[in-house]
Amino acid sequence: MTTCIFEKKDMIKPRTKVPELELDLINDTKWSLADQNPDNYSLLVFYRGLHCPVCKKYLEDLTTRLDDFVERGVNVIAISGDSEERAKKTGDQWKIPSLPVGYELSMDEARNWGLFVSEGISDKEPEKFSEPGVFLVKPDRTLYFSAVQTMPFARPSFKDILNAIDYIQKEEYPARGEA
Repeated sequence: MTTCIFEKKDMIKPRTKVPELELDLINDTKWSLADQNPDNYSLLVFYRGLHCPVCKKYLEDLTTRLDDFVERGVNVIAISGDSEERAKKTGDQWKIPSLPVGYELSMDEARNWGLFVSEGISDKEPEKFSEPGVFLVKPDRTLYFSAVQTMPFARPSFKDILNAIDYIQKEEYPARGEA
């Protein structure tokens, strides 16, 4: 029988402040959520890391849609707990040249964002890494939307997120789910 230890923090609720976040980027610059000043939102895409082929496809798709997000006033970043070396390999090996990629997210920070943390099961995986999550954050750093997963599969499509942003803006649709 296997014992599971659950260490995940509570979910961040819509309309509440998200945790502060500062990261180094693979282009040798720094990124801070507090410094973001998007017209509409910041989109934070947490991915598992270099070892994940599903993440590769997901971020490559995101990269093809970056201009669509920019047109909608959305700042985008991809984030993992990978080391600088692994994150830079991701930037070199994946087709994501224009995507800001942050690295060395600590597992405590991941849990503060409500992400699940997994232990590596092969030598290709880090000892621990966060599972995926997508967060749409308003300029006042409150959560509008999130999708957090326990596995790399069945993530929200970026096409669907773009369509949702169009609807949200057109209808002035409020954040939901905080009750």
